Formats: sequence, structure tokens, C-alpha cells
Amino acid sequence: MNWKRKDLLGLEELKKEEIEFVLDTADSFREISTRAIRKVPALRGRTIVLFFLEASTRTRVSFELAAKRLSADLVNISSSTSSMLKGETLKDTIRNITAMEVDLVIVRHGMAGAPHWLAREIEPGVVNAGDGCHEHPTQALLDMLTIREKKKKLEGLRVAIVGDISHSRVARSNIWGLTKVGASVVVAGPPTFIPPCIEKMGVTVKYRVEEALEGADVVMALRIQRERQGKNLIPSLREYRKIFGISRERLRLSKPDALVMHPGPINRGIELDPDVADGPQSVILDQVTSGVAVRMAVMYLLCGVGKEAISRQLSAVSKKQKAESL
Repeated sequence: MNWKRKDLLGLEELKKEEIEFVLDTADSFREISTRAIRKVPALRGRTIVLFFLEASTRTRVSFELAAKRLSADLVNISSSTSSMLKGETLKDTIRNITAMEVDLVIVRHGMAGAPHWLAREIEPGVVNAGDGCHEHPTQALLDMLTIREKKKKLEGLRVAIVGDISHSRVARSNIWGLTKVGASVVVAGPPTFIPPCIEKMGVTVKYRVEEALEGADVVMALRIQRERQGKNLIPSLREYRKIFGISRERLRLSKPDALVMHPGPINRGIELDPDVADGPQSVILDQVTSGVAVRMAVMYLLCGVGKEAISRQLSAVSKKQKAESL
């Protein structure tokens, strides 16, 4: 298929075939990060803007590395270094940026729907790098890529997502993505962490973590996002860890080869015990590695380059590097 979308705003709007196409494209880029010279000229001459109005480590660095490995020109903007501190509106800020002829804007914003609004206002493509409690599509795509790599499939898997579902944009994107490709998703957490009517998204709800973990192929823990809650929704972190924390003993309820995942940052000893987070079933660092490949794929597709060119360019670069090594 040919990618026809200008923006990547969420997985709710994508079809199964589009999700699989992004994952397949990301697979094409995995090998680049293992080379001695981790760079290809795929997006040479393109300009990509990182416009992050919320704190970020993994997502921001991952997008930066992805852009640089594709040879794109990169501009970093944050709220603390922009004219928004002087009273300039978001609309004026972004319109001035795009007037400089950029190709793609990657935005993280605390308000749900902000990337969607920007996509309607500007001509360059927009990537949602997380908007409020709404969606985080590239995180879900990298989670799916990691699962597919380890399990060789997505369809038919049982995925347990445990934690603060209500405030997790990662959970929403994963639910949309995983259910569309045929996985079975069960969510678990305290009643105050479960959104009303979430069953309409095609998931099963459990209020005991043991029931959610039973027979799971993938166990995904989520951070308690106190910065988004506005009030305490649980008695204490100690109480949450006692009832919903994933220990090695609880993990035994899942399948012996179940994957342990977390979008980060991890609150060790709360969502995951340290020996689980660092244990043999953990693929948390593999998720981070997958993130670079996924974000390379997203940038590549949204900058309007066809998939056939991927194979040609990767093949040409590979041949050139082999020739130089002789």
C-alpha cells in the first residue's frame, strides 16, 4: 500500500493495514541502528521540528535520533525557550515556525486534541507525540513492534494492561492498535483508575490484577500519573503496590514466556518490582530500541517518501558501505 495520510494523530483513526504498514516500514529501518555508521540520506534536505510543551526523555531523544539517522535537519523548541513565555499564542508560534518552510512538526502537548487542532491549521505534517490523556500513537506502535518481534505475531495474543488506565494516553493508543490487529486486551486497576464504559473500546475489565495476569502473553504496567489526576485516587502508593504491583510471584500467573513491558518512566517498587523490571522476561529496553525504528518510519512516511524507495536507498547505502570496507 501507499501511505496517504499527512499526519499521525492517533491509532483510533488508522486501519489495520495502515498499522501493519508502519510496523513493516519500521522493520526496514532496524538494521540501520546496528551499523558502524548509523545514518542514511533518506530525508536529507527535509526539516523536522520537535515542539515539546511537556517534559520528555525517551520520546524526545528517540525522535531526535530518528531524525538524525535519516539525515534530516532538526529544530528543537520547548515552552521554556519559545516566545510563548512572552505571551505569544500557540497558534502564532506554530504559524511563524511553519512560515520558515518546515516539512514536519512533532508536538507534545498537555491538552488533549492540540495536535489535531495544529494539523488543521498548518500545511506541514503533524505527529502526535502525546496529547494530554488522549493518545500517544508512536509509543503504541513501538510496543506493538516489540511484541511482534518477540512473539512473531500480534493476532490472538492476550495482553494485560495494568495501572492508571484513565490518565494513560499510552493505554488508549495500545488498546486501539492491539484490538485492530486481533489481540485480546484486558485492563486492570483500581475502580478509580478505570474509565467509564471503556468496554466499548473492545477490552475486558478486571479489578483484581491476578485475574488480568492469568494466561497473559504480554504484561504491560503503567505509571501512576499523579500530575494528571488533580486529586488522590488511591489511599497510598504503598497500598497500590500491595494490591496491584507486579511481583515475580504474581507474574507466574501469566504464561512462562510472557513479556513484561512498561512505557517509562518506571516507579520501581510500585508498578513493577525491581526483579521483574530487570528480569529475564522484561523487554523494556527493547521497547526503547524499537522506538527509534518506529519514529524513523513515521517521519519517512509522513515526509512523503514511498516504501519502494526505502529498499532502494537501504540497498544502495549497504552496498556503498560494503565497498568502502573492502
